Amino acid sequence: MSSNELQEEELEVLKSIYDGDACFKALSNTVFQYKYGEDGSYKSFIVEVSWSEAYPEELPTINMDAFYNNHVIKTVKDAVKTGVLQQAEELLGMSMTFSLFEWVKDNLDSLLADQPDAPVAQTQASSSVSEDKGPVTASAIKEKKETMSKSQKRRMFDKFGANMEKPRGWDWVDIIKHLAQTGGQRKDD
Repeated sequence: MSSNELQEEELEVLKSIYDGDACFKALSNTVFQYKYGEDGSYKSFIVEVSWSEAYPEELPTINMDAFYNNHVIKTVKDAVKTGVLQQAEELLGMSMTFSLFEWVKDNLDSLLADQPDAPVAQTQASSSVSEDKGPVTASAIKEKKETMSKSQKRRMFDKFGANMEKPRGWDWVDIIKHLAQTGGQRKDD
């Protein structure tokens, strides 16, 4: 059998096995994802298996860099990837996607042994950022610009008269503010 025929056969088998399984997702005819663990848990991740043209005679590509896996620490990602690739080498020449997904499911506890229950990596990153900036002062915090509701804008507009001529200097504050921001050009004599 050619590689294409083996891939088509494995695709049908995968669809029949995982029919109705919310954890399995076929992104295309050659890219498959399986999610392990509970939604929202720090001990959950997605394994993505991509077939090449020569698959199953060639190893599939294992991807752990899905956006969903951002909370998973690098050592866990590397452990999962190397473990799956070792299993794939043993199964070279055979349809192996189902076996790889099942291997991860069987070894899930040992693979996630180093994964913390809370977002430790994010906490460390945010504390190091705050240390770099130094102490936070009141001048460092910018004031939030006041926003007006539609009725407040209408009252403000009516204050000057919608149909009347506006009084002299009603917008001078904006001009002065603009000049203060841009600064004037000085000619050196």
